[in-house]
Amino acid sequence: MNVFKTLRGWTAGEQIGLLFLIVFGLLALASMLATVMSLKAQTEPQVGRVERFKRVLRDSWVWVSVFWIAWIAGAFVSMLLFGLLSFYALREFITLSHTRRGDHRSLILAFFVVLPLQYSLVGTRQFDLFSVFIPVYVFFAIPVISALANDPERFLERNAKIQWGIMVCVYGLSHAPALLLLEFPGYAQRGAFLLFLLVFVVQTGLLVQSYVARHRPLTPVAPAISTSFSWGAAGAGVLVGSFCGALLYWITPFKAGQAFAMSFIACTAGMFGHFVMKALKRDAGVRSAWHAEGHPVTGAVGLLDRIAALSFAAPVFLHSVRWYFELRP
Repeated sequence: MNVFKTLRGWTAGEQIGLLFLIVFGLLALASMLATVMSLKAQTEPQVGRVERFKRVLRDSWVWVSVFWIAWIAGAFVSMLLFGLLSFYALREFITLSHTRRGDHRSLILAFFVVLPLQYSLVGTRQFDLFSVFIPVYVFFAIPVISALANDPERFLERNAKIQWGIMVCVYGLSHAPALLLLEFPGYAQRGAFLLFLLVFVVQTGLLVQSYVARHRPLTPVAPAISTSFSWGAAGAGVLVGSFCGALLYWITPFKAGQAFAMSFIACTAGMFGHFVMKALKRDAGVRSAWHAEGHPVTGAVGLLDRIAALSFAAPVFLHSVRWYFELRP
């Protein structure tokens, strides 16, 4: 415990340097492990499990890199970065959904009004307003705009898909950079560590789940959606991710127990978010995020897979933190 107290007393620069060595070292070791596993895989099921593990690992590299960019560039550039991620993720989501000409106005509203306005509210610290802007105002605006297009065919289904896409790709993901702006007493200018904690524990949980599913095949919860999602694998991922969050409490304003609880909440939400995205892909007839009937889904191939866990975990994590610590904007 004395070691953790010492680490907590380090400057932000010293802490970030240590995290850099730890995280990229672990990712490098995991990448080497994945290479060894590929060499040993002989049967088609083994190859498939290794490829799934590699995909989760690649996602981890992506999100860790996003964190470092957020740390170096500051809050404004981070908002732009996550805004672009939301844009391309929403584009991919709409590609998977059934839309008609009558939806064009709603889609223009989603891409060029709702998305930038949501991130503007986040960037200006309008926490209360950005929390309700999409679920309340946009929820009612989208069907009104669609109804004015005079196209009633599959009206409810089309609007529900657009609203769901906005919730996942814009609303959920916008909560991640909002963590940079939370203000804890005595914890100024260190919001990026909260973003790091969220990304690290969620991706760790997914990696562990993928690894357990490969080495300890258990009865899947919903085999029609995912043959790798089982309560045992998911539970192992959540517990390991939460334990890692507790070990990293020294970079946060939390105590060890609080860090474990918040990480547990984030890992659980992220795990189910990833699972729900698999269900969405199956509904769209996509077996792989990389290909649909042999062709890439969009130019931002597989982005939905990469943001799904974070889009579910970020709002749950942020509002849990704000509620428990009674933070005000």
